[in-house]
Amino acid sequence: MKYFLTWSLLALGIVSCQNKKQYNLGETAFQQELNAEYKDATTSPLKDEDRKTFEGLEFFKNDSIYVVKAILEMMPDSEFVPMKTTTSRISEKRIYGILNFELKGESFKLNIYQDKDLMTKEGYENYLFLPFFDETSGEESYGGGRYIDARIPKGDTIIIDFNKAYNPYCAYNDKYSCPIVPRENYLATRIEAGVKAFKKH
Repeated sequence: MKYFLTWSLLALGIVSCQNKKQYNLGETAFQQELNAEYKDATTSPLKDEDRKTFEGLEFFKNDSIYVVKAILEMMPDSEFVPMKTTTSRISEKRIYGILNFELKGESFKLNIYQDKDLMTKEGYENYLFLPFFDETSGEESYGGGRYIDARIPKGDTIIIDFNKAYNPYCAYNDKYSCPIVPRENYLATRIEAGVKAFKKH
């Protein structure tokens, strides 16, 4: 099950079995579910005119090199601060921890965030938000960066699967309000995994 950011921070995107059967494009379950949600008028962030001609999102090839184990450095005393969005709305988040990991022989780190409002919403109590930019941003991938969903782990490690990186809804429709990726979450490497930039057909 995957969770997608929307105007109200997040909307639960549940894809029914029926929808999967109707629209089963994609190499992986993640890709199939995402395409099914975007094709369905009741769950799609696409504008009506784009959805009618929608043939499936473009993805980088699924690659296990982009599945990494990160060491979570907890930040228990961090405070909730306003995170800017693409609209005037302010989203209060705190740095839950710092993820330290290696990718293609290099060391990187990313801040992972916890949302103040979601902590009290059923189903989202242990939700964590991992936004990032990389050197494909603005080229093959969306210029505003991408997101990955995560959950509070039981231990001190988190598996980051960049193959599940997805675009904010703002990449498809400007009616949504999406958190802006903080500059400190820039990765000076190419993350050739996950969803590519949206191209209208």
